[in-house]
Amino acid sequence: APQAAPAAAKPAAANATPQDGKAVERKRMSRRRLTIASRLVEAQQTAAMLTTFNEVDMTAILDIRKRRKDAFKEKHDVGLGFMSFFTKAVIGALKAYPLLNAEIDGEELLIKKFYDIGIAVSAKEGLVVPVVRDADRLSFPEIERQIGELAAKARANTLSLPELQGGTFTITNGGVFGSLLSTPILNTPQVGILGMHKIQLRPIALDEERTVNRPMMYIALSYDHRIVDGSEAVSFLVKVKELLEDPEALLLEG
Repeated sequence: APQAAPAAAKPAAANATPQDGKAVERKRMSRRRLTIASRLVEAQQTAAMLTTFNEVDMTAILDIRKRRKDAFKEKHDVGLGFMSFFTKAVIGALKAYPLLNAEIDGEELLIKKFYDIGIAVSAKEGLVVPVVRDADRLSFPEIERQIGELAAKARANTLSLPELQGGTFTITNGGVFGSLLSTPILNTPQVGILGMHKIQLRPIALDEERTVNRPMMYIALSYDHRIVDGSEAVSFLVKVKELLEDPEALLLEG
């Protein structure tokens, strides 16, 4: 015979005191936080996720920003940040290693020939990833402007659903919060995510006798090992590093 249904639980008070006498606060999770939690667990359970690391000498990019930022701002009415450089470098690497711009659909691979780059943004209620569409066709100021507009919408909680859907690859920047090194989690069904980190002066050996202090950044690539081999992931990250350390090459990449 079916058992009697249990009595309905009484709603917990906002501030409850456990039996051991230590106070706690009980707070309902927001819908966004519940969605984020579900997606992160899903990514861990469904993908064979690995992470590879490298480091980038940011000297050339910092020099360009120092020399050009005022003229750039005056001409385009937007600041020259790091994200446009990283977006362009990622696109160049995706063109060289297209499996990082794919997703799994059953027993088939969907290798995408377009570049809709998700940019992770920290908002009050949690992380969101709005998408910069056709980023390969955008100029540096257009990328910076779109990222700024999407970030403002994220903080105001006014992003539309289409602005959050359909990205092919994601970039996340923990460095703005001081993170020196971390392992980003895939934004499924994407198979790659690049993590940026804090720029920090570190001694770098130029040769056996000379050592100099350089502004260095650790970068991390998490990838789905089901379709991306380790050699391809490492090569992708090396390509990103090479393009960032030689920003003029970004122009040649288109």
